Amino acid sequence: MPRSPLEVVQDFLAHAFNPDEIEDAVERLVAPDATYVSLSYDDPELGRIMPWAGTKHGAKAFVDNFKGVRAHWWNDTFEITDTVEQDGRVSIFGRFTLRSVTLNQAAESPFVVFAKVEGGRITYFQYMEDTFATARTFREDGNWTIRADPTATDPIQV
Repeated sequence: MPRSPLEVVQDFLAHAFNPDEIEDAVERLVAPDATYVSLSYDDPELGRIMPWAGTKHGAKAFVDNFKGVRAHWWNDTFEITDTVEQDGRVSIFGRFTLRSVTLNQAAESPFVVFAKVEGGRITYFQYMEDTFATARTFREDGNWTIRADPTATDPIQV
């Protein structure tokens, strides 16, 4: 019996963060020419911190991205809170807590996945999270000087 697009994406996510299971999950559930968008379409500066960020093509990108994430972080929790499915399109919302391998610093973040599924395989996958929070798990030292408020006289030190 064919599975719904939502079931395909949930099956993928159930195995994606396990380095021993991601290759099999990709082979079963991802189209060979699928597109993966992680965190941004193209941000070279973010890519220096998180090499999987940006737009990648092909099933191998899914393996590389999730293995890269797992090599940098331990996934303490991953909870799906809401799902939406319509005409082969799937949105999944939730929250996770991860901990950096290098500094053992944790961050909690919301996440959202938007995926397109055709013929039982993911053809497009976009993953978003609070990159400010997750990138901070790698911050070893120093402050960021931020001037966001046009009415403020002094910048913020983060």
